[in-house]
Amino acid sequence: MNKVANSFWTDTRLTTQQPVTRSIALPARELSRELIGTRAEVRRRGGIIPSWAIFMTIMLATFALCMTVTMRTHAEMSSAGQRAAQMRGEVESLRNSNESLRREVGRLRSDPHAIESAARTRLNMVRPNEIVIPVE
Repeated sequence: MNKVANSFWTDTRLTTQQPVTRSIALPARELSRELIGTRAEVRRRGGIIPSWAIFMTIMLATFALCMTVTMRTHAEMSSAGQRAAQMRGEVESLRNSNESLRREVGRLRSDPHAIESAARTRLNMVRPNEIVIPVE
């Protein structure tokens, strides 16, 4: 058995290839094929865009996405901090208001002068021996 490669095919193929001699005025399709090459050549070379450019584009997009998420999170965190500080202030003012109301309730339960003053101002009450003269 003779298992020798067919060298005739490769030899004839090399001899039939001619260098390209074309004029300068090429149509746009031929000019692009001249610059870029055929589809098979482009695939063999790995495309028109170098792989490092694609890698850098992906890295840049990833970095931009991470920065966007980080900036948005930071903005939401500062907003939440401001709302928390505002609520702390409201809680403190409500605690002060509650404490003053407790003191007033304690005075109204024990001090007769405070009871009389509250009845006169809030309920418009008078003693039986007093005369009320409305002033307009």
